[in-house]
Amino acid sequence: MPYPPAKAPGLIRVASYNLHKCVGLDRRRDPHRVARVLAGLGADVVAVQEIDKRLPPRPTALPREVIDAETGLHPAPVAETTVSLGWHGNGLLLAPGWRMDHLHRLPLPGLEPRGALIADLSGPNGPLRVVATHLGLRRLDRQRQMTQIMASLNLRPDMPTVLLGDLNEWAPHEGFAPLDPFFTLHNPGRSFHARRLIAALDRVATGPGIAVSDLGTCRSGEAGRASDHLPIWADLHVVG
Repeated sequence: MPYPPAKAPGLIRVASYNLHKCVGLDRRRDPHRVARVLAGLGADVVAVQEIDKRLPPRPTALPREVIDAETGLHPAPVAETTVSLGWHGNGLLLAPGWRMDHLHRLPLPGLEPRGALIADLSGPNGPLRVVATHLGLRRLDRQRQMTQIMASLNLRPDMPTVLLGDLNEWAPHEGFAPLDPFFTLHNPGRSFHARRLIAALDRVATGPGIAVSDLGTCRSGEAGRASDHLPIWADLHVVG
């Protein structure tokens, strides 16, 4: 699918993108290419995964100056170090007019280190709570991680909530029971592997009071080769 069309007034566009540390299908690390893809999404809020390199001190793979100059977005302050832009690889990029009012960094159980960001945001069409995460490779771990996220959410009727990220579930419908009954899961389309699309690993889940107006994946141009994942997006309407 091409880049999403212009967002209708009153809608909130969210997106999720596993950056693969800015390494594309050509095995080149090119943060400028990733930045151009991010700019093309036209999103208000982008949850990114693998924004930092793997080895300590985990410096960012997408430099702040590249984000500032080329995307029209700004990184939310979620990192705990001066060299990273994420936490457990998870980051949040916000459009002008959006800010983060509160952040909870939630460690997640499992065989490998994982985490979730629970961020309370406010913006032109806010407020909005965003849960940004990258779940584990084993279903047992993913189930425990989703259960932990649900237990940690302070559910408030005045704070519409959306969950975004690489949920790493290969099955089209199974494996998401811990999100019930609060979240409604949405499938924007197959997003992995960018070279040959076989699985919808990247998902959006909405809480009560949020309707999805439109959603999809992006494969056009550089989006089809900048990472091993395609970016996903959704236009949300707060109805509560």
